[in-house]
Amino acid sequence: YFGTISIGTPAQEFTGGGDTGSSNLWVPSVYCSSPGGGNHNRFNPAESSTFISTNESLYIAYGTGSMSGVLGYDTVTVANIEVLNQMFGLAETEPGAFFYYTPFDGILGLAFPSIASSGATPVFDNMMMQNLVAKDLFSVYLSKDERGGGFVLFGAIDPLYTTNGITGGALSAETYWQIRMDSVSIGGGGIACAFGCQAIVDTGTSLLAVPDRALGAILSILGANSNGEISCSGGGRLPSIVFHINGKAFPVPPRAYVLESNGYCTLGFQGMDVPTESGELWILGDVFIREYYVIFNRATNMVGLSRLP
Repeated sequence: YFGTISIGTPAQEFTGGGDTGSSNLWVPSVYCSSPGGGNHNRFNPAESSTFISTNESLYIAYGTGSMSGVLGYDTVTVANIEVLNQMFGLAETEPGAFFYYTPFDGILGLAFPSIASSGATPVFDNMMMQNLVAKDLFSVYLSKDERGGGFVLFGAIDPLYTTNGITGGALSAETYWQIRMDSVSIGGGGIACAFGCQAIVDTGTSLLAVPDRALGAILSILGANSNGEISCSGGGRLPSIVFHINGKAFPVPPRAYVLESNGYCTLGFQGMDVPTESGELWILGDVFIREYYVIFNRATNMVGLSRLP
C-alpha cells in the first residue's frame, strides 16, 4: 500500500509506503548508486528552490532491506497538506534487491519521534506542530483487493468505516504503535500470550509476525506444514484466530490469513523472536489491519479499532 507524496519547489512526485512501524521519511536521490534507486523516481535537490542541505547522515535498517544517505529539509506535500521545513532522507545506497522490487519509491514513517533515525522529526509530528490537522490522529483503511486501494486520513476519522463502533487499547510504549494484548486463541482455546503480551500495529508488515514458539502451535492446529503451506480446498473451513485486546475479541477469519497465489495456499504468518521486557511481541500487520479500520490517536495515545463490514 502506497500513496503519492511530493517534495520540493517545484514539486517532485514520489510514491511512499505509509509505515506505522518506522518514523523517517526518505526517497531515493539522484546520488543513489544502488539498483533500487535507479529504477525509481529520484529527488534532485538542485531542482528545488526550497531545499536546505545538511551534513548529517542517515542509516535505517528495516525487517527487510536498508538504506543510507544524507538528510535535508524541504517542503513536503502529503494528501494536499503542505508541511514546511520537513527533514527527510535522500537515499544514496539501498543494498540488496528488496527496494529494487518494491512498487513504491520511498518510505513515509508514521511512528513516534523516539525511534526516528538521526533525530528527524516525523512528518505527522510536523503536521501537528504546524496546525495542519484538525485532530492529532490519523486513520488507516486497507482494502482487501488490489484495485480498491485504501487510504490514510490525516486529522480525521471517516464515520463510514466506524459503523461497528471503535474499541482498542492504550499504548504501552510511545515508540511503535504498541499495545498490550490479553491473549490469542483459536476455536475458543488459548494458544499463546496466556499471561498477556505486546503487539505492534504495523502497516509496514505484510503478514502477522508471531513468536516462533507460537507459530509452531498455530501451524499445527491449522494443519499446515512447517513452511505454512496448506491445502487450498480446506482453507475456508479453518477457524478464526482471535486476538484479545482490552477485554474485546478481534477475530481474523481464514479468508484473511489464507493467502492464495498461483493455485498454492499459505498461511499469512511469519515467525519472529523479539523478546521484550514485558513479554513476547507480536506484529499485527496487513493481514490483521485489512479486517479493521485503525485509528492511530496521538491525542489520547491509543490505537482504536473498528471491525469492517
